[in-house]
Amino acid sequence: MPHRFFAFLATLALLAACVPAQARPLVDVSVVDRDSGHWLPQHPHRGEMWVAGTPGHRYSVRLANTTGERVLVVLSVDGINAVTGQTAHPSQTGYVLEPWQTAEISGWRKSLDEVAQFVFTDLGDSYAARTGRPRNVGVIGVAAFREALPYRYPPHPAPPIARGSREQRAKSAAPAASAEDIAADGSVREQSIGTGHGSRAWSPTSRTGFERATRRPEQVSELRYDERRRLVAMGILPHRVGPAWRDGAPRAFPGGFVADPPRRR
Repeated sequence: MPHRFFAFLATLALLAACVPAQARPLVDVSVVDRDSGHWLPQHPHRGEMWVAGTPGHRYSVRLANTTGERVLVVLSVDGINAVTGQTAHPSQTGYVLEPWQTAEISGWRKSLDEVAQFVFTDLGDSYAARTGRPRNVGVIGVAAFREALPYRYPPHPAPPIARGSREQRAKSAAPAASAEDIAADGSVREQSIGTGHGSRAWSPTSRTGFERATRRPEQVSELRYDERRRLVAMGILPHRVGPAWRDGAPRAFPGGFVADPPRRR
C-alpha cells in the first residue's frame, strides 16, 4: 500500500511538470492606491476582474514580469496608450521589463522624465473624455510580448521604454467630448469614474530597442474599475454589514497616553 501511495504522488508530480509554461501570464497586473498605500483587491464577476477606485485618489499600475527574459508591455488606460496618448493598439510602443522586474507606472508619459499622474476622477473629467474618446473609460489593459533575440543586459538597467516609430510616438488629436455627448453615449453613461490627467510628477526612464518574437501579443489582460457604490449596485461587492463608523463617533481606543486633567479653579 505505501508503495502505491508514493507511486501515485510521483505520477501527480510528473503531470504537474508537464503543465505548459504558457499557462502562467507573462506579466502580473495590479493597481495600487497611492494615497492610501493599499493594493486594490481584484473581484471576479462574470468573467471579468474589477477593482474599486476612490474618486480623487492617485493610483499606479503595477507590472510584474514573471519570466527570466525581457518582455514588452503595451499599457492601455481607458483605451489610450499610456506612453503615446494614441488610441491603444497592441502594435504600439510600451514599457520593457527586465527579467523578473516589477515597475509601477504612475501616470501618462509626458517625457523621459515626467508623467501626468493617474487619478480617479469623474467620467467627464477623465483624459479620455476630454480628448473625445470616452467609450472605453473604466478599463486598464496590457498586451505583452516576448523578445525575439537574446539581449546583453547592462549591469544596472533602468526601467526603459521600447522605441517606436515616429508615427507611433505621435499623439492622437481629437476634439473634447461635451457632457451632452457623454450622456448620449449608451456604452459609457453607466460608468461613474475614469482616469484623469493629474499633476506632473518626476518619473525618469530611458529608451531601448526591442524586437517582438510574435506579431500578436502572447498575453492580453483587462482589469475593469469603477467606484465602490457602482460595484455594489452591480452585485460585484456586497452591501456593508453592520454599523459603519462615522466621523465624531466615540471610540474605545482613540490612542495616546493619559494626560493630566486641567487644574480646578
